[in-house]
Amino acid sequence: MSNPILAPTVLPAFDLIELSDFTPAIESLIQDAKNVMSSVLENQRYTWANFVAPISEASAQLDYAWALLSQLKSVKDSDDLREVYQDLSSKVTQFSTERSQSKPLFDAYNYVAQHEQGLGEAQAKMLENMLRSFRLNGVALPDSEKRELAELKQSLVSLTNTFSENVLDATQAWTKHIADVQELVGLPDSTLTMLRNKAQKKGFEHGYLLDLELPTYLPVMQLCENRVLRSELYEAYMTRASDQGPYAEKWDNSHVIQSILSQRKRMAHLLGFDSYADLSLETKMAESPNHVLGFLEELVGKCRPLAKQELKVAQAYASESLGIDALEMWDMPYVSERMKHELFNLDQEALRPYFPLPNVMEGLFKVASGLFGISVEVVPDAACVHEDVECYALRQDGKDLAYLFMDLYVREGKRGGAWLASCKKRARTLSGELTLPVGFLVCNFSAPSVDVPSLLTHNEMTTLFHEFGHALHYCLTQVEQPEVSGIAGVPWDAVELPSQFLENWCWQKDILIDMSGHYVSGESLPEALVDNLLNAKAFQAGTHALRQLEFALFDFRLHHEYVEAETDALALLRDVQSELALLPIPGFARFSHGFSHIFAGGYAAGYYSYKWAEVLAADAFSAFLEEGVMSRQAGDRFKREILEVGGAKDVNQMFVAFRGREPKIDALLQQMGTS
Repeated sequence: MSNPILAPTVLPAFDLIELSDFTPAIESLIQDAKNVMSSVLENQRYTWANFVAPISEASAQLDYAWALLSQLKSVKDSDDLREVYQDLSSKVTQFSTERSQSKPLFDAYNYVAQHEQGLGEAQAKMLENMLRSFRLNGVALPDSEKRELAELKQSLVSLTNTFSENVLDATQAWTKHIADVQELVGLPDSTLTMLRNKAQKKGFEHGYLLDLELPTYLPVMQLCENRVLRSELYEAYMTRASDQGPYAEKWDNSHVIQSILSQRKRMAHLLGFDSYADLSLETKMAESPNHVLGFLEELVGKCRPLAKQELKVAQAYASESLGIDALEMWDMPYVSERMKHELFNLDQEALRPYFPLPNVMEGLFKVASGLFGISVEVVPDAACVHEDVECYALRQDGKDLAYLFMDLYVREGKRGGAWLASCKKRARTLSGELTLPVGFLVCNFSAPSVDVPSLLTHNEMTTLFHEFGHALHYCLTQVEQPEVSGIAGVPWDAVELPSQFLENWCWQKDILIDMSGHYVSGESLPEALVDNLLNAKAFQAGTHALRQLEFALFDFRLHHEYVEAETDALALLRDVQSELALLPIPGFARFSHGFSHIFAGGYAAGYYSYKWAEVLAADAFSAFLEEGVMSRQAGDRFKREILEVGGAKDVNQMFVAFRGREPKIDALLQQMGTS
């Protein structure tokens, strides 16, 4: 076809795509999929070849076009794009709901599952997931309730999109120009250079420009001596998209949150579940809400004593060494970094000059090559969505396995955070042609300047490894059924296993030294600094774990306990914080209003997944501690039993096949220093 979105190219033709292309392309693909479904339903006897495969291929084409638009919305937002996205998201959601509520389609899939002989493991798992999806989308409901469920889904798409846009707009609205560098004492030269460049780009001849993007926010909160400025920045960040703070009520998510919760609860009730948490767990490893809550409370019991002791030490240090007698929330990052520097002669910003992004990328690819036998190479002529983006091919034995667009720098119009998004999934077409995976890996690191490359802290390096772990899961799959290929079909509470697993290589001494290289002198990270970093690994581990458990318990309790017109999200958050937060939370703080993971992402009643998967990841890595950190034998086994299998098999079975036993919590507790 002439439309570049539909062109049968291996990689997206971003240089040819116009925003105006998306509406006709996606509308056409929706109609094509409807035509395919109508046609195959006319068969007298349903088989994989004459029913399942044609629908799968038509769906994959629509998914691909939608993935392109969704990625553009995430990294190159604009008013025009929002309008197109909102219109098309409504149409895509309507089509998806109609398809998943169709009784004739359900009966046909069920017929294939019951009667087709010789189905492969991936095919059987795909059918199992599909039939479950039909049930969870109300295929058995009366028509009136089907319509209500469809309307709820449409409304939720709009609400979650509004939530995300409010957070982005509120984040990018706030800036503060600082004329006197004395207000920024404590910030390293690399951060000051970045802030000076920001000011110049916004038309200021002199001074420094602060904003709420993480490459700015974190260094100021951790290193700036100016307590008043830290307090101001903290309030601006913690009141984004709320009824408080410098932009009170302008992008307020308060009513959006209540509407999302109300409609999720109603959706769960229509489908016969007591709560949205119960509905959420239907597609996860955890057996029940009590199972999840018991898991989280067990970890709280392990972490809280350690965190309380860490707070006592921090309070004593703040009073004796920094003259801060009453710690506030905006003090903790600063006090922690000062303590870390004093105890271990270490701070994150001091590491930046030694970790230019090109060095880190080279080290990351070397780890992937050593463990899994792959190479990662630039695709020089790929058309990318922005000049900062590069496309890479993942190759093995000279053959391309997958392609990955890496978009790593913060910029205006780009959603904050880091993620791996699907573009094309590995699949075998009806004609026998193999489609290779294409994915998007996105971060928000500080951009390079003319003289200075992008420089990473160790935390940012860990983020890159984390997202590349997702990418390996997505790209190295050998499954050719797109519904269970790569990360598709993987239970949400297991999807973080490969990402958290790969983070462990950021803590290996030889790898850190090899990956480093001062951006001016080229000198490797001094061994003494590496030792200091490794010694500090478990520093305040209880505090950090308890913070994540606070998020997880808030999310799960909110979706498990929500009652219309009774439950107030902020009040429930305060209740959780009263049990878990180490310091008093300021009355203005509205963390919930920017909690995009659960109100605009896929983690609703599932944020516990990070800790759940962390147990699996720590235990998986312990095999490498036993066999060798760069053991190719262990790496090949991990690739074969987990990465290549994707969502085509039960996760517990995959883990046992790799590890030789059921997962244990011991390795995680040992990493945290709580065992």
